[in-house]
Amino acid sequence: MAVEKLFVLFRRCLLFTASMVAYTLPVLSQEIPKTDRQSLPQQTAANQVKPTQKIYSLSDMQSAFTSATYLLRTPKNQNSVSQISQATTPVLSVTDVKVNTTDKGIEIILVTPSSEKLSVSGKVEGNSYVADIKNAHFQLTSGESFQQSKPSAGIALVTVTNVDTNTVRLTVVGKTGAPVVELFDSQTEGLVFGVTSTATTQQTKPGENPAIELEVIAPLNTGYRVPDATTGTRTNTLNRDIPQTVQVVPRAVIEDQADNRIGDVLRNLGIGQNSEPSRIGESVIIRGFDVEASNSLRDGLRDNFTSLIGTPFQNDLANIERVEVLRGPASVLYGNGSPGGVYNLITKQPLNIPYYSIQGNVGSYSLYKSSIDFSGPVTPDKKLLYRLNADYENSGSYINNEYVKRAFVAPVITWQPSQDTKLTISGEYLSSQRLDFFPVGLPAIGTILPNPNGKIPPNTYLGDPTLDKVKVTQGRSGYKFEHNFSDKWSLYNSFSYAFLERPYTTNITPTSLQADNRTVNRFDQIWGPTSISNLSQDTHVVGKFNTFGLEHQLLVGVDWYQRIVSPYSFIVRTFPSLDIYNPVYGQTPGNIFGGRKDKERLDDLGVYFQDQLAIAHNLKLVLGGRGDFVDQKTIATSVSKQSNSAFSPRLGIVYQPIPPVSLYASYSRSFDQALGTDVNNNSFEPTRGTQYEVGVKTDLLNNKLSATLALYQLTQSNIVTTDINDPTYAIQVGEQRSRGVELFFTGELAPGWNIIAAYNYTDGRVTRDNTYKVGSLLANTPENSASLWTTYIIPKGKLQGLGGGLGVFYFGDREGDLTNRYTLPSYVRTDAALYYRHNHFQAALNFRNLFDVLYYEGAFNINRIFRGEPFGVEATLKWQL
Repeated sequence: MAVEKLFVLFRRCLLFTASMVAYTLPVLSQEIPKTDRQSLPQQTAANQVKPTQKIYSLSDMQSAFTSATYLLRTPKNQNSVSQISQATTPVLSVTDVKVNTTDKGIEIILVTPSSEKLSVSGKVEGNSYVADIKNAHFQLTSGESFQQSKPSAGIALVTVTNVDTNTVRLTVVGKTGAPVVELFDSQTEGLVFGVTSTATTQQTKPGENPAIELEVIAPLNTGYRVPDATTGTRTNTLNRDIPQTVQVVPRAVIEDQADNRIGDVLRNLGIGQNSEPSRIGESVIIRGFDVEASNSLRDGLRDNFTSLIGTPFQNDLANIERVEVLRGPASVLYGNGSPGGVYNLITKQPLNIPYYSIQGNVGSYSLYKSSIDFSGPVTPDKKLLYRLNADYENSGSYINNEYVKRAFVAPVITWQPSQDTKLTISGEYLSSQRLDFFPVGLPAIGTILPNPNGKIPPNTYLGDPTLDKVKVTQGRSGYKFEHNFSDKWSLYNSFSYAFLERPYTTNITPTSLQADNRTVNRFDQIWGPTSISNLSQDTHVVGKFNTFGLEHQLLVGVDWYQRIVSPYSFIVRTFPSLDIYNPVYGQTPGNIFGGRKDKERLDDLGVYFQDQLAIAHNLKLVLGGRGDFVDQKTIATSVSKQSNSAFSPRLGIVYQPIPPVSLYASYSRSFDQALGTDVNNNSFEPTRGTQYEVGVKTDLLNNKLSATLALYQLTQSNIVTTDINDPTYAIQVGEQRSRGVELFFTGELAPGWNIIAAYNYTDGRVTRDNTYKVGSLLANTPENSASLWTTYIIPKGKLQGLGGGLGVFYFGDREGDLTNRYTLPSYVRTDAALYYRHNHFQAALNFRNLFDVLYYEGAFNINRIFRGEPFGVEATLKWQL
């Protein structure tokens, strides 16, 4: 049934896309054929030379360069002028770097699909040749930098890095002087730089073959710094130009830490769990507010599975390229959600070069995992690309009787009929089986609070392994269509369908601790077969234009999200109590005393706009607003409906006193649907979030290290509380406020030495309520949290590729709930890793909780708090081509 649904969705997507392309293609410009490789003309103000039609190869040239049709021959202090204006060229991706030896030296190939649209300017700085390639962005599968030392006699080093979001820098360092460089264009390869060193020109004699010392530093996981993100504005914008905190955890960090869940990834930002450990759930706390998966995005589309009726859906990381976090209200772009923020899972995309990766993991608690990542072109012209990620996991747990079995596959196809049009179709399928539906946890008395019977063994399971089992089948399919009408205007259309099917499921849950402090009361929930579906669609247009001397980047869009749960049913029955210190499983269930059966449907339509204005080259303004229209319908013994609308604005300003430093300030609002009615049968209004934020963002160490410092005040109002005049009803008078300071660093401190670090100070309190005391601290929110992860890989020499990593994660005391009756104690967790990487082979050994600290990550209530992961080891072997 699940596979049939996935197939039907793929067919619908293809039909829809075919009709769109049929409509669009007649207006597309025709591609102009060109030769395979040609020298680009040298271009100055006085000399405009057309490209030659003769095909050149560096290896075909004579001992001295005699061709007049080259672009970037670089005698001292001579700069070349770019051929194509940056203002009229879209940003292209550089997906690989190839360095080949030739009879004259080396040729460096920057692999890109349309090299003739790039703008190149080169210059000599001492012994180095430096070329800035405008309108390009460098992103490998494992990072955003490339380095190779001593590729030939006379060449000391070749590096390729991102200067900013649309500039790639190539640096070639000569041993005795600046090299001589020619630039060629190749339709099948990319930009080709022919390099001859001063040493080769002066010292090599005819008939002699100079000794070549070759040391390759492959593009290993070096890219901790990601200068741009799409989550903050829905456009490719430098993080330092966004007037709100945006943080990115790239694939390099995920692989270096061998992360398994989103909670593991977000720990690098000082973000802690809400109620469930990171290997079990995905609910986290950002700026004091619960950010469940209802606030998660997938490639910019809403993806709400994790929070739906407690499903054990877990976002598999096999096909995740990076995780972007927008802190604070995000309703202006993404609609209904928590004021704490959103996290966006950016998936891996097809590559236009062959790439193959096979990986195996083994670890503590019987962990066995294998995965593949294959990608490359399907057709010789590279207009059709594919990528396939798949993995299988079978593992136990540090909690008695817990286990997880998962199989995951994610195919992606990209078709690019022209440089202006691209269609990507993707799918995911996950089958998972585990012990419990809801994580059970342990009582506070006996874990963080004294118990006369002694400490509860932290690996105790309070459910019943003979009954608690859940199996879920889930999948996604969708597409993304992109078309450039011109160099100024572009259209983006995305669609996603996700489904989840769950059979009958039993889950036994503890409710309270008896007076003897050793016997826990329990009940049993039997969930009927459930089918859940999510539909997400977004269409937006991005345009660039000038008015009255102001540069605009305008975003106008509409999105629609639908969630259907059908049916939603369970029965509740009594279940025998359990002696925590001597558990006996397999007891007979009791009588049914309650239940529920209904269907639910939610529709959310949003219309939004955003204008990024450049008032001056160092003064930028972001204006945005969104209108949402939400309808929710529940069919049970009767039909209940609720409709709400809300407008969410955002205003931000960025001032750059010097290019690497941005000072910013912003105001933003969010809304979240609140279900129910008051005593007068009036529907509740949405809860509202209001945030004021100021900060500074800067790039250090020649743009290799980025830092953000933010101060904010975030208030959530219209919170539903008990009506003191009639406790059987509720009223919207609650208010909670969070104030804080955040500091974030990420990037490269020195060659081979990377870091990602964060510090959060959060003062979160109840400011108005009918139930909880004003001034109470927000649940699961530490006042102080900090994280540091750093790795060093030896970049050259006999020990090249050997390295290690060290991580320290601190979370302060946290209140378990809004009553502030019990406190989760602070903890420091230390992780470590050892690496060896040589050519295509990688090996790693990761140590989690190195000192086996007993700590608790979060609490659901006083009877259910959740232990963090104890000491564990995971070994990884990887082979990639």
